[in-house]
Amino acid sequence: MLDEYKDVINVNELCEILRIGRNSAYRLLQSGEIRSRRLRAKYLIPKIVIIDYLKSA
Repeated sequence: MLDEYKDVINVNELCEILRIGRNSAYRLLQSGEIRSRRLRAKYLIPKIVIIDYLKSA
């Protein structure tokens, strides 16, 4: 399903996967609904977190 993506994705890839806009993606990240790490101004999102999020939805 997400084989073409690396193990850690960015916000743009999150938007592609979930088919949502950037504002919605940032809302999910800032609320903690999707766990991530910040490295300076970038969000780093483990692919496994997205898989778990999709399973629970």
